[in-house]
Amino acid sequence: MDNNSSFVKPKIICLTPVKNESWILEKFLSATSLWADHIIIADQFSDDDSREIAKRFPKVILVKNPSAEFNEPERQKLLIEAARKIEGPRLLITLDADEFLTANFHDSSEWKFIMHAPPGTVVMFRLVNVRPDFTKYWSPDIRFPLGFMDDGSEHVGAAIHSTRIPMPLNTMKIDLDEVKVLHFQFVDWERMASKHRWYQCWEILNRPKRSSLEIYQQYHHMYEVKDAELLEVKKEWFDYYLSKNVDIKDIKKEGIYWWDREVLGFFQRYGTKVFRKLDIWDTDWKKMANHFSIEGAKSSDDPRSYLDKHIHGWLKSGPYRTPSVFNRMLLKLLRISRW
Repeated sequence: MDNNSSFVKPKIICLTPVKNESWILEKFLSATSLWADHIIIADQFSDDDSREIAKRFPKVILVKNPSAEFNEPERQKLLIEAARKIEGPRLLITLDADEFLTANFHDSSEWKFIMHAPPGTVVMFRLVNVRPDFTKYWSPDIRFPLGFMDDGSEHVGAAIHSTRIPMPLNTMKIDLDEVKVLHFQFVDWERMASKHRWYQCWEILNRPKRSSLEIYQQYHHMYEVKDAELLEVKKEWFDYYLSKNVDIKDIKKEGIYWWDREVLGFFQRYGTKVFRKLDIWDTDWKKMANHFSIEGAKSSDDPRSYLDKHIHGWLKSGPYRTPSVFNRMLLKLLRISRW
């Protein structure tokens, strides 16, 4: 098939960080095993069945992420270093456990084409945000660097929402259109909301120069997706998986999420007042504390002022983005006051 006799097909290595992903990990590994030669899982002290699930898959290389704190650059470096122990040319594909290549990779000319990319090439994917009913999705009009034909370049990451791969200067980029990444974060809406409560708390603790308004807008964008922006999910994105008896739509929803346990830990350490401007108070934190057997449930009371509650109500109403004089003035006031 290949006219170039010197061509050596790269080993395809999937790099995935994991912490308490048992809700989806078996589906992810079953699907990913159909295209990856190796799957490197960096587990960060999971206390669910994640490690046991990973050990059942022969292509998985399980490594320990020893960091006690959330640290994206550290875990990305750990994954990349583990991949570089595998000899020969390597195509790194970086996916979270709730991300799946669309199943049309199987017969995609694009997928075959990137196997011939020179070292240092970055592969750009579109992200498909799948809705809970699996029939609709929305997709930001950008591509994300999730693939890298490894050339040994150093990876430099950010503290949060970091680029996952090395990005050498003036590197060649390949934009994929046929093969996309199915993002399942939103198929369990309550899990997503729990995760975003944690993200907001992390932001206020670690990036204190950010305003509460900025944080709100970043972690609530999904509530503002209009019906007109939704597109039809394509059958071909699932067919090959189904032909191999892998139904990636069949996932379990847990109802109670470990992210909320972590937020309660923040309350214990820092109190609740530091989080009062965050939109995280639509949850019964006392009930959560009882569920996780965490002492000090009374410290989980809503600390917001009357004004804070009304601002959150206005932001959540949606129309705050409409270009009225009142809305523009109020947004300007919030920005000036660093609310």
